[in-house]
Amino acid sequence: MKLRSLLACAVVIAAVQTPIRADEGMWLYSNPPRQQLKDRYGFELTHEWLAHLQRSSVRFNSGGSGSFISEDGLVISNHHVGADALQKVGSKEKNYLRDGFHARTQVEEIKCVDLELNVLQSIEDVTARVTAAVPAGLSADDAFKARRKVTSQIEKESLDKTGLRSNVITLYQGGQYHLYRFKRYTDVRLVFAPEQQIAFYGGDPDNFEFPRFDLDICLFRVYENDQPIKVRDYLKWSKAGAADGELTFVSGHPGRTDRLLTVTELEYLRDVSYPYMLSRLRRLDSVLTAWSGRSEENARRAREDFFGVQNSRKAREGGIGGLQDPVLMGKKVVAERAFRTRLALKGEFPEAESAYEKIAAAQAVIGQQALRYRLLEGEHGFESQSYGIARILLRAGEERPKPNGERLAEFVDSETASLELNLFSDKPIYEDYEILRLSDSLAYLAELLGYTDPLVVKVLDGKSPRARALELIQGTKVRDVAFRKKLYEGGAAAVTAAKDPMIELARLIDGDARSIRKLLDAQDEIKQQAHAAIARARFALDGTGSYPDATFTLRLAFGPVKGYEEDGHKVPALTTFGGLFERAASMNNRPPFDLPPRWIKKKDALNASTPFNFVSTADIIGGNSGSPVVNRAGEFVGIIFDGNLQSLVLDFVYEDVVARALSVHSSAILEALNKVYGARDLAREIQSGHRKS
Repeated sequence: MKLRSLLACAVVIAAVQTPIRADEGMWLYSNPPRQQLKDRYGFELTHEWLAHLQRSSVRFNSGGSGSFISEDGLVISNHHVGADALQKVGSKEKNYLRDGFHARTQVEEIKCVDLELNVLQSIEDVTARVTAAVPAGLSADDAFKARRKVTSQIEKESLDKTGLRSNVITLYQGGQYHLYRFKRYTDVRLVFAPEQQIAFYGGDPDNFEFPRFDLDICLFRVYENDQPIKVRDYLKWSKAGAADGELTFVSGHPGRTDRLLTVTELEYLRDVSYPYMLSRLRRLDSVLTAWSGRSEENARRAREDFFGVQNSRKAREGGIGGLQDPVLMGKKVVAERAFRTRLALKGEFPEAESAYEKIAAAQAVIGQQALRYRLLEGEHGFESQSYGIARILLRAGEERPKPNGERLAEFVDSETASLELNLFSDKPIYEDYEILRLSDSLAYLAELLGYTDPLVVKVLDGKSPRARALELIQGTKVRDVAFRKKLYEGGAAAVTAAKDPMIELARLIDGDARSIRKLLDAQDEIKQQAHAAIARARFALDGTGSYPDATFTLRLAFGPVKGYEEDGHKVPALTTFGGLFERAASMNNRPPFDLPPRWIKKKDALNASTPFNFVSTADIIGGNSGSPVVNRAGEFVGIIFDGNLQSLVLDFVYEDVVARALSVHSSAILEALNKVYGARDLAREIQSGHRKS
């Protein structure tokens, strides 16, 4: 792994959990960095500017971001964010993920399978109500139940009142609770995608690298009542796009960061969690490589999973590299000690002083149960879509009759619409691929728990992992949507009467899985209360002018387009179309550096100086993929698609010396649509903001 000394200088990790650095921050829209922007860039962040950007920003339930770019519901995101949709609407005969797609008329736009888009409408601080519902002195289990009850009540009240998706989001690891309301869109249609080879040019070797030459985009249109929606807020297209040195803003949904974790929690990630994840990902990489190599159809069926595994593996390798760096961890230790010293000297925050020991004790309990939790509750020992469906049906029968506030989180009323959208999806599920995944995960279960473990013995039922997987996958009916609906609507009695082998397997382990989940939920509650005490003390000492860890909710980041220096060489901020063809020639056009045929054919028609990809210092992480990049005028100048290798430590600490966010330049998108794909209709819509009637 070429980490190139992820943190070459001590300056890289300066000021962890202390004053905000330069362009640092994944900022809440309800607490934006107005003063920082004014002081550093002379930019006045107005309410109107921010509200427009908020309503133009989109979240994909498949795990990414996007934005409206025309009044006729046109949405842009990344190809790799849209890959799940491309895979599901494709087939052996129509490999849209590999070959791309262009709907030249509205009639040709393809409705996506179980794709949900969310647009944030409002944010409300409900911290006081949540904390009041969890009085001091409760056991961890009772406190967890009380918190779950009140948050589900808040969500249901909001859903009933507004009709909007309503989620209570935990911020600052428990320091605050905000109610987020989203407009849901579920009729989303595919409009355009390039070939995967140009969307992910350079493949795994170039992943998390720069310079890059990726047209990582995908276009969708949102419908309601079988007609494209009309949106007031969409991003106008910049004529020039991003320029070197220009201040830019990123509006997206970063998934998760761990910057506010204690040293004990980071050590757990370094010593236990990340090594486990890497071991599992490397195993899956090997399995999917072998499977995909057997036929083109195998490769198509596994492609989205394969990309996810390879991407996650490389990201975790970068992350553990940061955690193993003595400079990073040393700074974390020093910062934590300094804050705890301040607490002790102040003498006014006894709960915060004792919080660190409580977190350490809870983390130790989690560590003891983590393996079985991942294998059973996390389904790592039973990986297949069939098993996931079976467990939802089993648990739905048991959970839905309960009062809303007593159900498992995924079955509360505020989640029902999204759960049913996924459960009743008619997405293709391939029997041979299911057998592969389940048989390998059953073998993994036996390896990690031991072949003679009582639960493993019951699960395998006297058969090899392969034979047991074959029996289960071929015997189950859960891949039939009508069957799923019948059992879901019939409840626990119908689920039991079905005697479906996959559901019965889920039932076999459900008691153990629930017990481990309950135990770890209680430990998480202990940690949440402890972090809340730390947060209260920090707010009292330093004010509230900071940002919480990422939660896959809308955040604002900013930073200039800016190159960097690596190994003594200057890396320019922008690449060009000419650079793409030079890169292909230097690699003799060999995979994964080969160009799609139409790009070779259209080479002479392209302006070689057109900017292709660019980097900025904006603070991003996984989940930001597809986020719009805008200029001071709020115009679209690019779209986030990756970070460089040095940015992988952003999970734990911000860095702006060499870490960079990678974007596709807005000019590259127009150049490709017009001159490579002949998609002038889309280019006109993007530039004008409306579809030609």
